Amino acid sequence: QDPQGHFQFRIIVLGDAAVGKSSLLRCFAEGQGGGPATPGPTVGVEFYSRTVPVPPVGMAKLQLWDTAGQERFRSITRSFYRSAAGVLLVFDLTNRASFERVPEWHREAVGHGDPPAAFVLVGHKCDLEAERAVSAEEAGHLAASLGMAFVETSARSRRNVELAFQMLAGGIQRVLGQGVLATHQGCGGIR
Repeated sequence: QDPQGHFQFRIIVLGDAAVGKSSLLRCFAEGQGGGPATPGPTVGVEFYSRTVPVPPVGMAKLQLWDTAGQERFRSITRSFYRSAAGVLLVFDLTNRASFERVPEWHREAVGHGDPPAAFVLVGHKCDLEAERAVSAEEAGHLAASLGMAFVETSARSRRNVELAFQMLAGGIQRVLGQGVLATHQGCGGIR
């Protein structure tokens, strides 16, 4: 716990380049959403944080790590897997290839992690319904087969952005309650 008595959950956001990971994080952490501007590609890793209520434990500070989706940054990104308590796996609902690579991202996170306490699959850009390439049903089936929850989001319309992070924080809290992970000091994903 931090000095204010809050739990700290380290969360990494993974997925292919240009699926909207940075936009999703900015919308959640800084309230920046709804605009047409597209952020440039993430180089390496960027960091955000926000404190949220997580009933019944109280408050949790989410340490949010925005990872680069480009292959050339994968070795940098992998170094953050081990310290994560949770993972948001993001794909672009208008880009089928990004959806098809979700199992690869999942295997990589599990293989290099502790493993993480919780995963949530996020189908991003649900505001672009006319360009949809992946159905909610198909994504839900994949999420279930990988043992994770699924939610569709849009940073532009702010749809379900809060919900995605609440689902992940709640998943981490449930795993803590089951005794699968323990809180600890140091560089771990939960404090």
